[in-house]
Amino acid sequence: MKDCVLFDMARAGIWYTNDITVEDTQIEAPKLFRRSSNIHLKNITFSNALETLWNCSNVSLDNITAKGDYFAMNSTDMKISNFQLFGNYSFDGAKNVTIHNAKLISKDAFWNSENITVYDSFISGEYLGWNAKNLTLINCTIESLQGMCYIDNLVMKNCKLINTTLAFEYSTVDADISSKVDSVINPSGGIIKAKKIDELIIEKDKVDADKTKIIVKDNHNHSCGNTIHRKEFKSVI
Repeated sequence: MKDCVLFDMARAGIWYTNDITVEDTQIEAPKLFRRSSNIHLKNITFSNALETLWNCSNVSLDNITAKGDYFAMNSTDMKISNFQLFGNYSFDGAKNVTIHNAKLISKDAFWNSENITVYDSFISGEYLGWNAKNLTLINCTIESLQGMCYIDNLVMKNCKLINTTLAFEYSTVDADISSKVDSVINPSGGIIKAKKIDELIIEKDKVDADKTKIIVKDNHNHSCGNTIHRKEFKSVI
């Protein structure tokens, strides 16, 4: 399919389909592509991407703009590049997904997901990545209230956090952050490197502080700002 328009009446129109390529197309219909495999989409605008790409496998997306909630729920083996999404609850339950050069304005993105890697992207939305396993963020800028919590094996490399509060609660973390972090609360374990942490909250009755190492890179700030139960964590300057 190439140089086409799918109007709203085409909702739920492409299901149970194997081996389909769509290029240079405007899609106005919601609930497209469900329980399908080997899907290749390029130069596509989804003006209403509600519940699009559910339970699909072997999906490639290149130069896609989508607006709508619940994008790519429970889909697997996805390769995505040059992607813009404006919609909440994206990639819930998704597995084996690689994303390059994306802009995601999405509350609750990557919930319950496994094996997600995001490169060179901007992500903004509350509660990012809750209950995920193996979430990796590389060269990303992230804005999130209570983001990256309840994650098993969160890896962050050269990432910036802006307006990000109450991060990493009950997560195992290997995070290298090139900016300050507004606040961190109760990580389960691992290592967190940041330029500065304005507030570090460690509640000894909820987590074992000895399992987490905090490294503050900014030598002009020999503390982590306001800290609760300071003696319960390791801080290395």
